[in-house]
Amino acid sequence: MVTGMGTGTWWTPPSPADAARDWARSGVLPLTGHRTGPPLMPPGHAASWAASMADRIAQATVGESGPVRIDGPRLLAERAALTGRTRQGAVSVGGSCRLYPTLDGWAAVSVARPDDPALWSALIEHELDDRFTERLAAWLAAHPGAELDQRAEMLGLAGAAVSSDPAAKVPQPGRPRSVRGLLVVDFSALWAGPLCAHLLGLAGAEVVKVETPDRPDGARHGNRTFYDLLHSGHQSVVLDPADSAGRKALHALVRRADIVIEASRPRALARFGLDADVEVARGCTWVSITAAGRDSQRIGFGDDVAAGAGLVAWDREGRPVFCGDAIADPLAGLTAAALALSEPQEDRGVLWDVGMADVVAATLSGRSGGAASPEHRVPIHAPTARTPAGIAPAMGADTNAVLTRLGISNA
Repeated sequence: MVTGMGTGTWWTPPSPADAARDWARSGVLPLTGHRTGPPLMPPGHAASWAASMADRIAQATVGESGPVRIDGPRLLAERAALTGRTRQGAVSVGGSCRLYPTLDGWAAVSVARPDDPALWSALIEHELDDRFTERLAAWLAAHPGAELDQRAEMLGLAGAAVSSDPAAKVPQPGRPRSVRGLLVVDFSALWAGPLCAHLLGLAGAEVVKVETPDRPDGARHGNRTFYDLLHSGHQSVVLDPADSAGRKALHALVRRADIVIEASRPRALARFGLDADVEVARGCTWVSITAAGRDSQRIGFGDDVAAGAGLVAWDREGRPVFCGDAIADPLAGLTAAALALSEPQEDRGVLWDVGMADVVAATLSGRSGGAASPEHRVPIHAPTARTPAGIAPAMGADTNAVLTRLGISNA
């Protein structure tokens, strides 16, 4: 298997002044801090990282229609611009993640899925009742962050201790290449993976989104304009891997893909009979986006992953607050797109292992950050969003057409 190369040392951080300017124009500052307090400047240089990834994407897409030019920093706050949500301090912009004190620091805990309250109750070894939030907070305050990390990974829960010394191992993008006309099969959901697929689609690739009947993309139930923004122009296919014909069609579709995007732990796709190593060996570019890399069993969403990696701002009382809206998602999506737009070495396939926590950690060179004024005298921009190019297809609307065109039977 050929994997991405050059991890962790290739990124040159910007000056503090340049980092502040990029943060200020990103729209993230109005989403960072307490609702009744001033916007806070996040630590590190994630907005500058986003700008750099956008530049790499533009370099890879120079062709007949010109380069794909996107404003990387402004993508970080694009969803919030459409939902209208704002900063809430220790509660995430989306409302499903909270920061709690632990015995030796702080932790970010997401309760986003219907089963999460019951699973968190199992973690703290207490039956679920109407005092769930109070009991969870008390357990966290009495236990170290390392114990939370261990139990959350074991139970498949999205939560992590806030790191004070993050380590990063992000692959380095290679020489730019065109993806015009290539077939992208996208198994991902929510934000990071679909953003990667969206950017490849803008670069001229044909994108086929694959969902299973019992696990549609949860973003379909979120802000419709945001979903359209990331999925218009793509094709929607629904296949059931529990059915022999559906599994056969799924395998055939993957074998025809030039690029595969997925955001599952390896064992999840293995249940469908899909093997990244096999596809890479035949020359496929496989983009794997996970919470903490393919070697980890951790799961996570954009808010808890970013906070766990150390991307939090600190108020005057020394308490952490969330930075932006699920910021690990767009950071990872931009990075994954830049990697997918890199030419594989010696015409071989490549597996790009994109850990969202690693991407966030790579943007943190220090722990500076605080009030946006007067320390950082820069004009603060509000979140903005692009206009969707069209309407995203209904779930499964293109199944028969795609399979027929590719000569795949789903009978």
